Amino acid sequence: MEVFSSAGRLWDEISGVTPRSRFRVSTASVDGAPVESAFGLRVLPDQSLAEVAHADLVFVPSSGIMPDEVMQRHAVLLPWLVERHAQGALLAAVCSGAAFFAEAGLLNGRRATTHWGVANAFGQRYPQVNWCPDLLITEDERIFCGGGVNAATDLSLFLVERLCGRDTAIGCAKALILDMPRTHQSGYAILPIARPHADARVREFEEYLNASFHKKLSIDSMAQRFGMSRRNLIRRFKSATGHLPNAYLQMIRVAAARRLLEEGADSLDQVAMEVGYSDVAHFRTLFKRHTGETPSAYRERFRSKHGAVA
Repeated sequence: MEVFSSAGRLWDEISGVTPRSRFRVSTASVDGAPVESAFGLRVLPDQSLAEVAHADLVFVPSSGIMPDEVMQRHAVLLPWLVERHAQGALLAAVCSGAAFFAEAGLLNGRRATTHWGVANAFGQRYPQVNWCPDLLITEDERIFCGGGVNAATDLSLFLVERLCGRDTAIGCAKALILDMPRTHQSGYAILPIARPHADARVREFEEYLNASFHKKLSIDSMAQRFGMSRRNLIRRFKSATGHLPNAYLQMIRVAAARRLLEEGADSLDQVAMEVGYSDVAHFRTLFKRHTGETPSAYRERFRSKHGAVA
């Protein structure tokens, strides 16, 4: 809650800039009555689920080991989550909170993560879910999961960056003396929220691009890998995402390059290589086309504006 409440406000106040809160945060319980967290913290909610008029983002906390009794006590939450997701809300959960999404059927056929200590039990109880406990954060069709209790901070900052931009997330992290989300250490490139679509094959292709953008890729080789013709791959991807495959790949690579430059990478040659380009001149051209400035100028502007950030 502190991360979302501080976004766009606390760092601006510290910096002497007029603050502008980016989120209106409220808490809710099933019936509006006080609740006790899995760790004994008493929470006084602002309202009941029935009183929530609108929500753009729903964040479900950890609920301990999730015995059946807990799920039964919160049974009314399940259809409420399904309804919110159908209305377009983003859903996020940390640790065992992901079980509510799984119990509601929202994770069937989708990727999710949770705490390693309950991963096996969840895998047996919810076999339709593609559990990835080795991942800190997962995202699939507007549903976000964090791997452990401490991942709540990472997931919160991750969502702030996705929804409000890198600058707001960094300001929030600096004001609260937090590290930026650890997902970037694996080369994950944070892109704007993608438009939803129902093409499961294209979603697999998107995941492949996000995981393999640093490799040498071609449309022909990727089409062969996914058992499609070049023409069919391009047509389906464009229809589902609104982007051509190569354009989408460029977006991922530029986003990853921005992160490396923001983190202080000195060698443009190395940055280009790490995001999949062997031709540095070509990389510079693409980077400027996407960001409006050269990689060197971007790095210097970012350094002068923010200084070092973990």
